[in-house]
Amino acid sequence: MIELYYWTTPNGHKVTMALEEMGLPYTLHGINIGKGEQFQPEFLKIAPNNRIPAIVDTAPVDGGQPVSLFESGAILLYLAEKTGQFLPQDLRGRADALQWLFWQMGGLGPMAGQNHHFSQYAPEKIPYAIDRYVKETNRLYGVLNKQLAEREFIVGSYSIADMACYPWIVPYERQGQSLEDFPHLKRWFHAIAARPATIQAYARAGEVNPTVGTPMTDDAKKVLFGQTAKTVA
Repeated sequence: MIELYYWTTPNGHKVTMALEEMGLPYTLHGINIGKGEQFQPEFLKIAPNNRIPAIVDTAPVDGGQPVSLFESGAILLYLAEKTGQFLPQDLRGRADALQWLFWQMGGLGPMAGQNHHFSQYAPEKIPYAIDRYVKETNRLYGVLNKQLAEREFIVGSYSIADMACYPWIVPYERQGQSLEDFPHLKRWFHAIAARPATIQAYARAGEVNPTVGTPMTDDAKKVLFGQTAKTVA
């Protein structure tokens, strides 16, 4: 059994997508990051970076003590290795999938996240910041579109690299992007959206967050933005 500590963000959706695809039984534990539940001592023992998602695998393959993990990319890799699914087994295929997983973790996610922050949440609209991150998001969409020009999925077969990237493309309109500008990306996006596991993963979001999709409250912004070292001291 996988215990998943989750909220309805792109990084959270990555893991529910993977668990649904892999057929692993899991229990959802909602961590309402807008209410500060990520700072609870019990959660911090699993996720010292006070970020979702995190997992506890109560039945690791070695039969030993439960394994806890934070960081969505590390979780995807762990689950792929646990099940032997969605990660190529050959040397070159594995390396290809991992480089695109890390591309998402180091590029697409952080840049799209800053795009969201300055265009949607910042109390002051700073044109330079908005322009900077909208353009960088556009560049990254272009990189992914080019990669998909001759491949059905990012590394050929469907993999954890696709699961990592897809949730960050879902809010493309909020990011100031149009899928019409990226035909290969658009085809890939709709193919993943139609997968039964993707549909089920997103359907489960309402179990922990009935208000998913509603605007962020001012109180939630105070919790989420402006954290310092004192926050986790």
